[in-house]
Amino acid sequence: MTAVAWFRRDLRVADNPILALGGERAVPLFVIDPRLFRPGERRTDELVRRLHGFDAVLAERGGRLRVESGPPEDVVPAVAAEVGAERVVANLDVSPYARRRDEAVADRVSLDGRWGTLVHPPTALRTQSGTPYRVFTPFGRSWFDVGLPEPVDVDADLTGDVGEGLPERTGDPVSEHEAWGRAGAWLAGPIEAYPETRDRPDLDATSHLSIDLKYGSIGPAALARATGTDSGGRHAFVRQLAWRDFWAQLLWHHPETVTEPLNERFADFPWRDDPDGLAAWQDGRTGVPIVDAGMRQLAETGWMHNRLRMVVGSFLVKHLLIHWKEGERHFRRLLLDGDVPQNVGNWQWVAGTGADAAPYFRIFNPVRQGERFDPDGAYVRRWVPELADVPAEHVHAPWELGPLERSAIDYPEPIVGIDEGRDRALAAYETVKG
Repeated sequence: MTAVAWFRRDLRVADNPILALGGERAVPLFVIDPRLFRPGERRTDELVRRLHGFDAVLAERGGRLRVESGPPEDVVPAVAAEVGAERVVANLDVSPYARRRDEAVADRVSLDGRWGTLVHPPTALRTQSGTPYRVFTPFGRSWFDVGLPEPVDVDADLTGDVGEGLPERTGDPVSEHEAWGRAGAWLAGPIEAYPETRDRPDLDATSHLSIDLKYGSIGPAALARATGTDSGGRHAFVRQLAWRDFWAQLLWHHPETVTEPLNERFADFPWRDDPDGLAAWQDGRTGVPIVDAGMRQLAETGWMHNRLRMVVGSFLVKHLLIHWKEGERHFRRLLLDGDVPQNVGNWQWVAGTGADAAPYFRIFNPVRQGERFDPDGAYVRRWVPELADVPAEHVHAPWELGPLERSAIDYPEPIVGIDEGRDRALAAYETVKG
């Protein structure tokens, strides 16, 4: 018997349930969807590097990745018919687009959906009353109580047809071998300090595995098993994988939250239309150093430290009162680890419109955040070199310098006062408080 193993964001062999086929012949397939594939963009370049790395791992096992271009609802059934496959096996996803795509394919060929993209399927955990979770703390308790799934036995017999072949890549290929090398280095020691250092953008103190998880070069369940929970650092790190599942199950049950607030009372919230403010935020020229540093890091690298994601998000939706959808769209376009359920869930959390949301009155003070988590200003100086010579006591609020020193710095004044923005946000949120 033959099955098509349709890969999307699960570019690995190890612990991949769509290759647990009891020795069945499998055609590894990746479809270049023209609606998502944008040549020249950093995210597309990263995907291509991952495809090349994945193909090399398949070759180690005697197979190759078949690559075809076109709408998946046309390509996948056509490949299945060509190779005589009775079914297509794929790891499911929770985004509305992915669900529509898979439903269109399933209308034309048998689709065997599995969940190698998450630790637990989005319908696996429920409250005592049988409803989906909307608060992380009880979800997290249940997630840990259930335990981790057993590793899968990868035993498919892989075919070697490459189809139209891989797109040309820029940069070195990236496979699960490189991903597990990063994971091994992280687990060998740095993870133990994770609870104390995770919020410090000036330190290289996080795993940098989010992009590997995004493309599935590492499976989340395998990473959780390899990490364990026998120390504070390890438990805190695995808890982030539980958060990942939490946002996925939330979007699965509430697909409308891609564009609409989960909390319906925010449907008429008085967001401001401020194109200039949005552009200044996107470009890292708000005049608020820690915000600008984070946005410049994102623009240059496709990644941003998690603490800074919260700080810049809060500044956009609260100090500037710009709709969270603008921030979510910008992050989704630029982040190499951009993941729809996490992106939407976290933006709604920051905005106070979603599940387990930050209270409306929780407004990050970007100056205090900088002073606390970048105490010497090293992070700001790296990404905002205009402030390289500003002493630490003023680097997060250069407007407090004396007139002579301030005039020597080519850096803008804040586009909104820190206190002014907070007061305006509180007034706006009072209109929907309930």
